[in-house]
Amino acid sequence: MLTQTTTRVLEPSDLDAALAVLNREPVANAFVASRVQIAGLDPWRLGGEMWGWYEDGMLRSLCYAGANLVPICATPRAVRGFADRARRAGRRCSSIVGPVEATAQLWRLLEPSWGPAREIRAHQPLMVTDRLPADIAPDPYLRRIRKDEMETIMPACVAMFTEEVGVSPLAGDGGLLYQARVAELVGTGRSFARVDQNGKVVFKAEIGAATSQACQIQGVWVAPEYRGQGLAAPGMAAVLRYALADVAPLASLYVNDFNTAARATYRRVGFQEVGAFMSVLF
Repeated sequence: MLTQTTTRVLEPSDLDAALAVLNREPVANAFVASRVQIAGLDPWRLGGEMWGWYEDGMLRSLCYAGANLVPICATPRAVRGFADRARRAGRRCSSIVGPVEATAQLWRLLEPSWGPAREIRAHQPLMVTDRLPADIAPDPYLRRIRKDEMETIMPACVAMFTEEVGVSPLAGDGGLLYQARVAELVGTGRSFARVDQNGKVVFKAEIGAATSQACQIQGVWVAPEYRGQGLAAPGMAAVLRYALADVAPLASLYVNDFNTAARATYRRVGFQEVGAFMSVLF
């Protein structure tokens, strides 16, 4: 029996308890919940460890420790426990990302040993909608990317990632992991784009995470030469139509607070702010 407070690495037998925590905040936790629902808690399949915080024998909070470090429903005491474990383990992630309050506290505790960060995005609005916009027609040319179109979509994905994160996803392993992730989204029918007559992607987005309760749209990108031509709102409306019809009753995304054009587009399509994330990039 676990008494008082403790952290430990969760095991496959802890799956139901972990899902119960994740389901407390289905929108904020969509990314991690979707991974856990597919892979369970085995670290090899999950791509990282799931740490659990217990109080009086009950699992109260989680922290995903993989390519990202993600606090989940984490109380201040839980964050301190996770920070101690992360400090001892050393930094193996490329970012810390999660709800603002817990992530900010986690970074304050880790910065002395893990800092400095390459970039801190302190406030990224989390937005959600459950319906299609009444006044924006979905782009009729937006469609699912086929499995034989990896060469079509990949340059746009690399351009978006590099622009968004500030480093190329092809660095390090030559892009093998990133290419596998893009292929996974294409293979599961969650990669969407408008392609012009020359075979160039002019708008794209993915449904990057999906559970039965919520999905998360990511990777929204308009080719530079097509920006300012009004493609984003109809494109988002079309992606939203797929998301709400085929995937989940709620669609969410999070966006950098300094990206005023994107925030305006998402509001036009009907997304409303329900919280905020924070990202610490290494």
